[in-house]
Amino acid sequence: MNDERHFDVEEVSAVPSPPRARVTDAEEAPPRRRDYLDGFLAQKPEPQPAGEPGGDVYEAVIASLKEIFDPEIPVNIYDLGLIYGVDVVDNGHVAVTMTLTTPHCPVAESMPAEVELRVSAVPGVATADVNLVWDPPWDPQKMSDDAKLELGML
Repeated sequence: MNDERHFDVEEVSAVPSPPRARVTDAEEAPPRRRDYLDGFLAQKPEPQPAGEPGGDVYEAVIASLKEIFDPEIPVNIYDLGLIYGVDVVDNGHVAVTMTLTTPHCPVAESMPAEVELRVSAVPGVATADVNLVWDPPWDPQKMSDDAKLELGML
């Protein structure tokens, strides 16, 4: 099966250049604003209240909680999921709601006192209360991914 194809070839000595676009050929464009982000960039961020997540005192309290480690597990109590809530009031009062891994935990008596002591030492905190709760009970799903990785659970 011979399948020859035939192409017509035309020889040329030159190809004309395509016309070039000229600025004078363009339609009149609307004037550009100098910087469309001008107003946006001039806005100042709204200050966060000290007791709100993202506020200075709240973040400092969280940082202090991350320095307290469970004596049996090499993970801090915040990443372990033992801290259920941190409430900061304008007058510098902080209430920490926490639990322990089990009611029979060997540090059941000393851990809340250590949390209260560490939180009270944070600049901007006038008083600190620690509320130890058992409901909802702690379970490993409350741990952060960092804690799970540290314990080889991921």
